[in-house]
Amino acid sequence: MKKSTTLPPRFSSLAAAHQALGLPQPQHPLISLVDATVHPVKQAADGPHVLSFYKIALKTGRAGQLAYGQGHYDFTEGSLLLAAPNQLIGSVPGEESGCQRGTVLLVHPDFLLGYPLAKTIKQHGFFTYATNEALHLSDKEKATIETLFGTMAEELSNPLDALSQEVLLAQLDLLLTYAQRFYQRQFLTRRPANRVLLQQVDELLDAYFEAQKPLVQGLPTVHYLAEHVNLTPSYLSDMLRSLTGQNAQQHIHHRLIERAKERLAVSSLSVGEIAYELGFEHTQSFSQLFKAKTNTTPLSFRRSFTGRQ
Repeated sequence: MKKSTTLPPRFSSLAAAHQALGLPQPQHPLISLVDATVHPVKQAADGPHVLSFYKIALKTGRAGQLAYGQGHYDFTEGSLLLAAPNQLIGSVPGEESGCQRGTVLLVHPDFLLGYPLAKTIKQHGFFTYATNEALHLSDKEKATIETLFGTMAEELSNPLDALSQEVLLAQLDLLLTYAQRFYQRQFLTRRPANRVLLQQVDELLDAYFEAQKPLVQGLPTVHYLAEHVNLTPSYLSDMLRSLTGQNAQQHIHHRLIERAKERLAVSSLSVGEIAYELGFEHTQSFSQLFKAKTNTTPLSFRRSFTGRQ
């Protein structure tokens, strides 16, 4: 007999989410800001749930564990969690849950339609970070975020007029810009630990090539690396960019080219054989990448390195 699978509840409207979270009805159908100190956010269901809108939550009080994707995270003092629409997020059953102190901002994607922010919001990688990669704020940073939330709350309390949406979108854009700045600070302050992760990534790539995995699995991918260092692909990319100036895909390409140079220099394998050994299906794709990264072809590199004609 097949085991029945129960899908997590999905909330497509802010009104439905507010009701499930034990909150008063939102002042606007597409954007809401909740002061969890006044209106504590309750557990939405017996387990995680899915929201069809953006969620930005500033936690300033203790509230147990949250689930996000396949992982759990202790959402503690001074943390900012940013989640994209359609992500699995919610409380872990049996744990103290919800948000007892702090602020929760919910923004429906429809609120952004027709404005540049509808596109630029998707360029912020932190919306796809896991909760164990949340932004941990200093006291000064927390005060900045609280001030921004305060101005948004004031705007939402005013009667709607022709410029209300533009004002709120400008405030949201500023909030996201600060989040980006604070994440860059977080990468810098964690640089020693991140250098260890960089070493792990390089060791994973070396082991991948040494085990001849490209022959079976193809080129190494960002998802492969992220899974093995327990990070999301977007966080890994942003972390590597803060250390090396290259995102995860560019870093893989860099290591591929270094490996290719070594094989061209010390082996008698053909360019096609080296391409296949590295995981390329087509020699032309390898040659194009090699030339793009080195401004020379694989054969020209081999000739210049070995002196062979």
